[in-house]
Amino acid sequence: MEIINLEGTEDTPKILLDKGNGIFEISGRSLPEDSAEFYQPILDWISAYGEDPNPETLFTFKLEYFNTASSKLILDVLSSLEDIDGVTIDWYFHEDDEDMEEAGEEFSELVEIPFEFKTY
Repeated sequence: MEIINLEGTEDTPKILLDKGNGIFEISGRSLPEDSAEFYQPILDWISAYGEDPNPETLFTFKLEYFNTASSKLILDVLSSLEDIDGVTIDWYFHEDDEDMEEAGEEFSELVEIPFEFKTY
């Protein structure tokens, strides 16, 4: 599978999806101009990955900020991971960022995937 490796910008998160090395991470700030267009290749990649996934998939979210439009797409990403066996989510947040902690808790209640909450 091809690797998706997008460097983060002021408005878009860093994305690294690398099946071979078992690295699945979305980090930084997510407020792209067109969230649906930005996240579509990620959703397509996860859909293809789901047809032949690794035995275990640790998917890391380390977001500093995301806007409302991105939250819908983050939920879409989580929902697409829900259909893959062996997925665990690591949800990182700054220890003093209650909003990001609560966002992770809300997402964890909306999908049937185990979440681990970690501070950095």
